Amino acid sequence: MNRLLKTLCVAASLSAAAAMAADGYANKNILISAEEAVKLIGNPKVMFVSGDNEDIYKLGHIKGSVEMYAHHLHHSEIDGEMHCAPLYRCVDDAEKYIGSKGISNDMTVIAYDDFKGPNATGVYSFFDSFGHKNVKVLNGGRAAIMAIDPAQKEYDALNKDLKAAKKAEKDAKEALKKEGADKAALEAALKKASEDAKALSAKMAEVEKRLLVVKGDEVVKPKKYKIDPKKINWSVIAGKEEVKHAMEDILKNGKNSKYVIIDSRSMSEIMGERKMDNVARGGHVPGATFIEWSQISDADKKLSFRSAAEIQAVYDKYGITKDKTIYAYCHVGAGRSSEHITALQLLGYKNVKVFTGSWDVWGNDMNLPIKR
Repeated sequence: MNRLLKTLCVAASLSAAAAMAADGYANKNILISAEEAVKLIGNPKVMFVSGDNEDIYKLGHIKGSVEMYAHHLHHSEIDGEMHCAPLYRCVDDAEKYIGSKGISNDMTVIAYDDFKGPNATGVYSFFDSFGHKNVKVLNGGRAAIMAIDPAQKEYDALNKDLKAAKKAEKDAKEALKKEGADKAALEAALKKASEDAKALSAKMAEVEKRLLVVKGDEVVKPKKYKIDPKKINWSVIAGKEEVKHAMEDILKNGKNSKYVIIDSRSMSEIMGERKMDNVARGGHVPGATFIEWSQISDADKKLSFRSAAEIQAVYDKYGITKDKTIYAYCHVGAGRSSEHITALQLLGYKNVKVFTGSWDVWGNDMNLPIKR
């Protein structure tokens, strides 16, 4: 019996390992694929939330979704002061803002952006920190939905034909101006091209109604949203004092420190060559490890995250192990730093936190040290 039990346990372990290998990530609950997400579009218990800005949202967003620009999720004064740090916003402000987007506590929130990941993870981190029960990141974002939408493929094919018809129309008009032109033949070609363009435009308008990614303004019916202070997830966010403590330990103990601070920004920001709006000083937190967020996102495959093996290789290269407490920062926290923290969560790291406010807070506090 014991031998049978051991055999079954080994089989179960191998099965679990195989499932993890196929999936790649240790934590499967954070991401949702386009194939799964597309089934939820229009579900009244699901809200898709774009982390991109309003202009990008208007140019193309998942049907029925709302816009919550990640860069504006943290609320601070012009001098970087956050009144309820490390919370992105004070509870009453967050409740009003979330409710104004037509989101209720019982909804599943699916965060997305164009495909890159930072703005989607900013939305994910925001909801996760306030203890929202069901929140996911759409891997590949808007681009992934468009790639599997049959109506989009039909629309794109028609658009290609329309461009060809308009070119033929333009060429015929130009040819008619030339001396010795065969007017009868060209006028016939012009008429056909014009009729083709008109028919194609009409067909595109019909297909456009079936698209899953649409243009236009946000349409929202506000709802009530309540944050339970007991359910706030303090373990995924950090303020400047906590990061300052980690910095001091890193400067004292070097690689033996139990902390890591990841700077996810571009080198021009890290070196202080590029000073961000409303931030008094450029530079970086002393002792920070520089890992630009783009090493985590998969631009080639248009996915928000690289494979688990690829991401792990990045963190292994910098000695970022699961036994350390890890902080990540960028300009405002919700974005490039949340891309790192979400990736680490995907890999099963436990002690990982977004420095909410990030350089907006640190760079404006003259009592905090910086390095260039």
